[in-house]
Amino acid sequence: MTLADHRREYHRRMLRDIIRISRDAKRKLEYPNFADSGNKASIAIAWAIVRAIGHEIQAEPLAGQTSGGRFEEITRDFLEATFRQLLHIRPGQWQYSTPFIISAFDQYSQLADLERIIKSNKEFASSLGQDYIVKPDIVVGRLPLSDETINEHGLFVNQEEGVAQLTPIRLTNHARQQAMLHASISCKWTLRSDRSQNARTEALNLIRNRKGRAPHIMAVTAEPLPTRLAALALGTGDLDCVYHVALPELTKAVAQVENEDQADMLQMLVNGRRLRDISDLPLDLAI
Repeated sequence: MTLADHRREYHRRMLRDIIRISRDAKRKLEYPNFADSGNKASIAIAWAIVRAIGHEIQAEPLAGQTSGGRFEEITRDFLEATFRQLLHIRPGQWQYSTPFIISAFDQYSQLADLERIIKSNKEFASSLGQDYIVKPDIVVGRLPLSDETINEHGLFVNQEEGVAQLTPIRLTNHARQQAMLHASISCKWTLRSDRSQNARTEALNLIRNRKGRAPHIMAVTAEPLPTRLAALALGTGDLDCVYHVALPELTKAVAQVENEDQADMLQMLVNGRRLRDISDLPLDLAI
């Protein structure tokens, strides 16, 4: 499958499993469930995106918390399917999980001990809190390599010479196999101010609490309003980048509603390299 094929399947699954028509009887409104019923621009842009994607919206309702979980699963499946086709440019053994506690990964293994200590002592819990315990929506982990794999093209390392004994990429340096966190991806079906701040807090904790290489830190969203996307995307780089589920469709939709403020903000986010399309994400993971 081409990347465009994977993207179409991603959108098809969203319309089948997540997107529904919400109704406001008092105001006689119908709108896609990723729009803000109190914002005309949000509703207009969301409808334009749905029309551009071009699949039929399912009729059955969703439970309250269902959309977020399904969004994570569909995005994880898209990343796994596309990244698997890029192994020739980013080789390795990769794991894809949703959700996952970061203390299971090499850079954050020390947090497991801290978590056990805090759970056993209420005074520590009240003093330190638990903000450091991050549970990303989607994680991509890379498994360490055996010396046989490292030496595939000729002898490079061996146990007898006693070198490279601390790097996590060597399986022989682990008491047990422990993956390295390659990417942490936050999935936000829509964005409100509190949701964007939550993603930023997670990103800062991932940066500050690591022992080793920082993972890719990204966010994926279906939020239709560029001014709300800015709450997460603008800044100095807590996150690598924010990815929209349908950026070309969003761009056309914003142009159609003729909202200058939203158009200007969207242009700023894209030209400032803070907002990209979901199709850019698997290739960015290969960096």
